[in-house]
Amino acid sequence: MRILPGPAHRTPSAGAQRVLKACVFVLCLVPALRLAAWAGMGRLGANPIETITRSTGWWALAMLVLTLSVTPVRRLLGSPWLLRLRRMLGLYAFAYGTVHFGIYLWLDQFFDWGEILKDIAKRPFITVGFAALLAMAPLAVTSTAAMVRRLGAKRWLALHRLVYLVAILGAVHFLWLVKRDVTEPVIFLGLFSVLLGARAVFLRRDAADAKARALSQTSSSDRSAWRRLSTPASSSGGKP
Repeated sequence: MRILPGPAHRTPSAGAQRVLKACVFVLCLVPALRLAAWAGMGRLGANPIETITRSTGWWALAMLVLTLSVTPVRRLLGSPWLLRLRRMLGLYAFAYGTVHFGIYLWLDQFFDWGEILKDIAKRPFITVGFAALLAMAPLAVTSTAAMVRRLGAKRWLALHRLVYLVAILGAVHFLWLVKRDVTEPVIFLGLFSVLLGARAVFLRRDAADAKARALSQTSSSDRSAWRRLSTPASSSGGKP
C-alpha cells in the first residue's frame, strides 16, 4: 500500500542513511543527557530519585512506541530502509527500562534483595514492570544479525513478537503506578493498542496475499500440465 507517488519513496543513499541514523541516535540520547545536566545543576526537584525513575520509565515507553511504529510507517510509505532504525530504537527502550529498574534497585532499595523480592511480590505495578523488563531482555540479546541467522528467521520473528506483550505490560505498569491523573498511561495503552491492531491487519493482509499467490501458482501449474497433455494429441492429428 502506497500513499505517495513513487519518486517520494526513493531509498536514501548509504551516506544519508548513516547521517539519519546518527541523528536519531543523538536525539534518543537527549533525555538521558538532560537528566544528567539537571542532576549536575541540582534541578531534579525535591525528590530526585522519583524524578529520574519516572523520566526513564516514561522514555522507555516512548521508545517502545517509536520502535513499534517503524513497521507500520515502513509498510504505509513503502520505505524498507526504515527498518535500519528499529533495532536501535528497541535497544534504547531496553536501556531506559534497565536504568529505570536499576534506579529502583540502587537508590530506592539499596540492593536489599530480600526487600526487593517482597516488594515485587507485594506491589502489582512492580511485578508487572519487572515482568516487562524480563521479557525485553531476550529481545535485546537476540537483536543482532548474527542471532537472526543462529535462530532462523521464523523463530526469531516469533520471539520478537514478545515486544507487543512488553509494551502492554509497560503501559499497565505505568497505569497502576499513578494514583490520580491517568491521562498519560491511557494514551500509551491507546497507542500500543492501535499499533497492535495495525500489526494484526498487516499479518492478515500478508496471509491473504500468500494464499492468492499460492492459488495463482497452482492454477498456472494446472494450465501448464493441461497444455503438455493436449499438445501430443493435437500434433498427431488426433490419431492414437
